[in-house]
This record gives sequence, C-alpha cells and structure tokens, in this order.
Amino acid sequence: MTFFAAPHASIQRTACAAAAALVLAASALNASAAIVPPGVTLAAKQELVRNNGSEVETLDPALVETVGAANLARDLFESLTATNGDGAVVPGVAEKWEQKDATTWIFHLRKNARWSNGDSVSANDVVYGCQRFLDPKTASSYASVFGPFILNGADIVAGKKPASALGVRAIDANTIEVRTDGPVPFLPELMSNPNFGPVHRATVEKFGKEWTKPGNIVTNGAFQLKDWQVNSKLVLTKNPNYWGKGNVQLTQVTYLPIEDENTDVKMFQSGDNDMTYQLPTGTYEKYRQQFPDDIRNSLILGTRYYSFNNRDPLLKDVRVRKALSMVIDRDLLAQRVTADGQTPLYGLLPKGVSGADVSNYEWSAWPMAKRVEEAKKLLDQAGVKPGTKLRFAMNTSDYNKKMAIFVASEWKSKLGLTMDIESMEFKVLLKKRHDGDYQIARNGWVADYNDATTFLTLVQCKSAQNDNFNCNPKADALIKEAGETTDLAKRTQLQTQAAKLVMDDYPMLPLLQYGLPRLVKGYVGGYSLKNPMDHYASKDLYIVKH
Repeated sequence: MTFFAAPHASIQRTACAAAAALVLAASALNASAAIVPPGVTLAAKQELVRNNGSEVETLDPALVETVGAANLARDLFESLTATNGDGAVVPGVAEKWEQKDATTWIFHLRKNARWSNGDSVSANDVVYGCQRFLDPKTASSYASVFGPFILNGADIVAGKKPASALGVRAIDANTIEVRTDGPVPFLPELMSNPNFGPVHRATVEKFGKEWTKPGNIVTNGAFQLKDWQVNSKLVLTKNPNYWGKGNVQLTQVTYLPIEDENTDVKMFQSGDNDMTYQLPTGTYEKYRQQFPDDIRNSLILGTRYYSFNNRDPLLKDVRVRKALSMVIDRDLLAQRVTADGQTPLYGLLPKGVSGADVSNYEWSAWPMAKRVEEAKKLLDQAGVKPGTKLRFAMNTSDYNKKMAIFVASEWKSKLGLTMDIESMEFKVLLKKRHDGDYQIARNGWVADYNDATTFLTLVQCKSAQNDNFNCNPKADALIKEAGETTDLAKRTQLQTQAAKLVMDDYPMLPLLQYGLPRLVKGYVGGYSLKNPMDHYASKDLYIVKH
C-alpha cells in the first residue's frame, strides 16, 4: 500500500490451506478486538489521539490506496477477515471459512453483524462491495492490483466483462463463495483489505460521491464517523451496532493529518497526541533516551524507494538508472541519516516476505570506489555529462527532505549531477506519480498481505501502482506462471526469478526496508511489536489507568 512516508503483503499454502484456515477461524473468534491482560486497570476515559501522517485521499473503501486511508478504513469498515494486533489473520464479518478446492473458498457471515444504522450485514453487501471495487466506473487504482486474483477480475477491470461476472457470489443471506483465478493460498489474508469489504448500497445510491461525509456514511466496523475537518482532524466514535462492541474499549479515536514529524513530536510532548506517526530522521536515539517507556520500533514488510520515470528522455536509458542506483551508500543512509533501525535495500523485496527469495544486486558488495567508477562509465556511454540536472518530487516532510538531500549529495559528489527538490502535499505527489508528471519521485510500499505478489505489483506492466511505467514482458510471464501453479517451491522459484529479472532493468531505486520508529504513550495498551505490516486497528488498542 502506498505509504505516506512510503500501499498493502502474502503467504502460500495449498494442500493444508483449508485445514489451516478452519483451525485459524475456529481458534481466533474472540481475537479480533482488544485483549486486556489480567491485572490491567483501564482508564475511565477511553479516548485516543493518533497521528495518521497526512490528510487522507478518501474514506471510500473501494478507492483507498494509501496507508493512512487504510488505517481509517479498517476502523470504519470490516471485511470478511481482519488482522489482529500481531498481524495474524482472524475472523472479521465472516466468523469462519473453508477452502473447497484450489480455487474455491466459502465464507460464513456472522448473523449478528450490523451496519451502524442497524441494518443487517448481508452476503449481498459483500458482493456489491467487491463488484463496485473492481467496476471500471469506480476507477479504483487498486482494482488492477487485487482484481486479477479473483475469477474474471482482470477482465472486469479492463472493461471486457461486466462486474456481475466477478467470482464472488451470495449462496444465501449469510454465505459467500469466492472463486479465484488460479490458486491464491493467501486469500483469507487478502480479503482482510478494506477494498474487498461490504458496502451499504442504499447509502451509496442515495448520496453518490457525498456518501462518505459525516451524517451520510454508514459503516460496519468497530467505529463510525463523527467529524471530519479536512487538514485538521478526523474523529471516530465507537459503533454501538458493531457485533464485537463488548471487546472494543476505545469510545473515541481522533486521527490527526500532521505531515511534519517535528510538529508531531511536539504535540506528543505537550500531551495533544498519544501516538506519533514517525520520528524525524536522526532523532531515534535522542528520543529513545528521553522517552524510554514510550519508544516503539520494529522492521515491517515495507520498501522505501524512489521511482524513476522510465518514460523520461533521460531516465529511459537503463544505464542512467543503474548508475544512479549504484552510487547511493545505503549503509551510510541507514546509519547516519535516518539512524532509526532501518536496513539497506538493494532489491524489490524486503526481508521476511513470503513467496520469493530476497536477492541483491551483485555490485552491492563492491567497494564504493569501484561502484562509482562503473557508474561513471555507464553515464559516459549514455552521453550524460556532469552538470546534468535531475528533478525530484516528494511530499512535504523533514524526514523525506533529509533523505533527499543525502541522495542529492551522493549524485553531486560522485557523478557531478545536480538535483532540484520540489516539495508538495502528499495527495499532490500521489497524483503526479500516477500521471507520470515527474522525473524522480519519493515512493514507498507497505505490504497488504505477506506475499511477494504485493511487491511485484509495483513493477508489472499494466499495474495501476506501477508509477515507474516500466514493462518487462518476460517477468510478467513468470509472475503469471507462478500464479497458476500449486507447487509452492516452483511458485517461489518463479517469483524470485521474476523479481530479479525486472530489477535488472533498474525501474526504481530501492533504498531501505521500512522500520517504523514512533512514540506511543506508555498508557496505550495493545500496541504489538510483532506486527509486520503496521496494521494497528483502533479496536485492538485501549487506555490503561495512569
């Protein structure tokens, strides 16, 4: 998923998938809300203020594509499945599920699932939500990312088949059948994403584009929308009709859209914010010592990278892209600039991802002098002279600025190239990347489910999330072949090969594997450091008496 300071991850099973899914569904029925340990006394006031990193682009689950919007969507809407505080898949609006065969899954809805207006959540609501998500008329940028997993999904997104042909149907009022286009062993985790969640059709049809406004929106998640003041705050209150309300402790959650990390920390210090989004670069050790009980940090399945516009006259030459990548000292970037536990990255895939083996560029082990020498030769062969200017677009953030200044210095001191940096609001940057209105741009991706396919979508030929505009048909063919096999070893081999093949084209500049250093008040319970995708639903959190 597109990350503010960085959209969505995958695992594989086949023969044992059904059994594992059934065991999981049966054992985790009560694990999809806050678990308060014995002996912990809750505060009388259960209200949380958390920074979300930026103003969100939408509250419409079909249109969500950024981490910030997904955070809110998971609070407001509940899909068939969910993920708990540790990142494990648990039942959502579906209380259990089973796999009939390699491409057919059955989900059983909770009979006590309700919308915030009191209506029952039905199988038809799920079907409508899924069809609407992939319908070209909705124009979701995530449709081409998730659509191909579902039977006929790719053809629907391409306008070749009607949305009604989607392989999601209601067997009865409380039972859903999902058919996939080939084996998708991680389907339960995939279906936890809000894009595939149920939508209240009558509300959408009554209000049109205004359906997500306060007073209009009807939700089925643990929270409902109370107030939305753009660029100021977004307030959620506990949904009294949520099926699991008894295990939801927070009564109100306020999301802040603060992009500046220093302002974020100041509000934390003053008590106006209980949970920062991300610490400023180079401040981790300082705040670790200053706030030892509040510091939180862990690596997640995320790739921090820069997009190269492969259509740009200068960057369409692979030699230029390779040269720019070779000279960046990622160790120095991680240790001296960000200095917050992130690790150097020389490929598309972060460590810990399932479904492919992580591989690095061969030159990553070379001495820097040798890398610079080779990069200069590549630029000379491409006819790029010292003094050539590069244009870089990023969203306003001290963190991003310091990284950009470091990269600009690397290119200037080692290759003689200069870089103009342009800052803008995140939503503006998002549009520029999608439109190809840039030369080099800050980018990042956090897994939607734990599988290599969530990262491969960034470099596939026709993916709406491919802001690089690169295309390697051979890699795409390998990915397609991997999606059709039930042999897990072969699938991993094919996806590993595809990732290496496409990255040998240098479509993007991988920099770091995401770590998320932040401050969380010691009295905020339920925050787990085992969460690999930074999915912290507010229903899993609570306020301890302090």
